[in-house]
Amino acid sequence: MSNLTYTHPDVFTIGVRDGWADPETDPTRIDWAPRQHAAAIPFQVMNGRPLNPFAPTGVRYGRNELGHWGEQVAADAIVTINDIDGYRWLLMVERSDGHGWAVPGGYVDPGEDPARAAVRELKEETGLSFTGAPWKVLPARYVPDPRASDESWMVTVPSTLHLGTCRVADFPKPIGADDAKRAEWVFAEDYAYLVYALEDVYQGRVFAAHVPMLTDLLG
Repeated sequence: MSNLTYTHPDVFTIGVRDGWADPETDPTRIDWAPRQHAAAIPFQVMNGRPLNPFAPTGVRYGRNELGHWGEQVAADAIVTINDIDGYRWLLMVERSDGHGWAVPGGYVDPGEDPARAAVRELKEETGLSFTGAPWKVLPARYVPDPRASDESWMVTVPSTLHLGTCRVADFPKPIGADDAKRAEWVFAEDYAYLVYALEDVYQGRVFAAHVPMLTDLLG
């Protein structure tokens, strides 16, 4: 197992200032019982330090590029639509941090319902709002985020929505905003087509954290 220790400098400055990072630098001083009780996926604490249940990640100590200690819950909005030929398209955003293309999503605020968080993040990143639509909330799942460590990791609660069928010209028009460089409908009849479409049309790739989830959901 790697003994690498690393926390990105932005965690201590921008992260603490903007509220997405724990100000505490020593995890042994954190009261872990409430966090373990609220965890979407159970995890252990050893000698006062949280242990990623899906370790190793390559970074044994510290938070890598994530701001929290232990589990951070995110919500992802997986929105699909069919064109009139019956082919499926997926709404995606290009991340501004250079990690590729992802479905809209982000952190769940303390006490916030993950389904509401998914709708909120969707609107913030694409300008599209589907409040009141028949969303389906899926079970929480671990995501292999490249920014994670053995002591700081991501879990997501995906919410799915299918918008039915219409002409491509009539698809709802997304606009990249917040931390999304741009937002687009990407051809996604299955996962292999999604990968090809991103490479061919946008010279892009799927965000590593979302690869297993989209592989499972798209087939």
